[in-house]
Amino acid sequence: MATTLTATTATAAAPGEIPREARSVPGRGPNYARRYWAFAAPGTVVVLAVIVFPWLFTGYMSLHEWAPGEGTSWVGLENYRHLFTDADFGWAILRTLYFSVLAVVAPLLLGVAAAVCFAKKFALRGVARTIFILPMMATPVAVALVWSMMFHPQLGVLNYILTSLGLPPSQWTYSADTVIPTLVMVETWQWTPLVMLIVLGGLASLPVDPYEAAKIDGASGWQTFRHITLPLLWPFIVVAMVIRTIDALKSFDVIYVITVGGPGSASTTINIMLYQQAFSYYHLGYASAIVVVFFVLILAISYLLLAVRQQTQ
Repeated sequence: MATTLTATTATAAAPGEIPREARSVPGRGPNYARRYWAFAAPGTVVVLAVIVFPWLFTGYMSLHEWAPGEGTSWVGLENYRHLFTDADFGWAILRTLYFSVLAVVAPLLLGVAAAVCFAKKFALRGVARTIFILPMMATPVAVALVWSMMFHPQLGVLNYILTSLGLPPSQWTYSADTVIPTLVMVETWQWTPLVMLIVLGGLASLPVDPYEAAKIDGASGWQTFRHITLPLLWPFIVVAMVIRTIDALKSFDVIYVITVGGPGSASTTINIMLYQQAFSYYHLGYASAIVVVFFVLILAISYLLLAVRQQTQ
């Protein structure tokens, strides 16, 4: 008796056509797949209204000259030509990068060191961890107000401490030479706990076997940290670096509350310049062009950081 074998081949459904499997399941009608759009529609509308539309409108504004109470006038790329020939914008970029580099490196170094210390067992370790992360819980504006009083050259407590120790007082945020490092000190104080928490979580997940082997081989503490702990922690450090870089690039509240971009323009970063152009001088078209260029800059830096992160995985 001959046996006939019938081969069935699965074919992909055409665009817009309901898959055969969906049609064959009881209770699934021809409009089953299309019903998913009812669930996705609210989120899609929110994304379009909150994210997509503002960026499209900002791009539209950057091509116009627009002041409150007046109509808009088409200027094309004139705002961008003005932007790239504006020396103030060039200096604002350099100050932003200078501030961001310091505000990323300092919390990373101190956060990794703090995480290594808090990973060890000692008395009242939980209390010490809690106290250490308290600055991160405060609002940036409140932090800036407290530090601005401490930075006062005559009435501030920091200069009182320096003079009590026999050291010369500092101008802190009142000098163009020290204003950005001083602002970085505030950022470091507030956001080092975040880096510590990320790295501390990485330390808790590290395997024990490499450390036991290093102990048997007689490796010192520094050798163990350099050749075992640091390479294993590198992916977590990169994550902390990405988060801190994005936060530092968009930092505004601390700088504005403490210095308002001063003294002069010594701490005028891109965010401060953007605020001044939009809400002090009412150059909304020019401010929109600054937003677009700054957005492209952040995208480029984020892409580089994500590429570094991919290489660490």
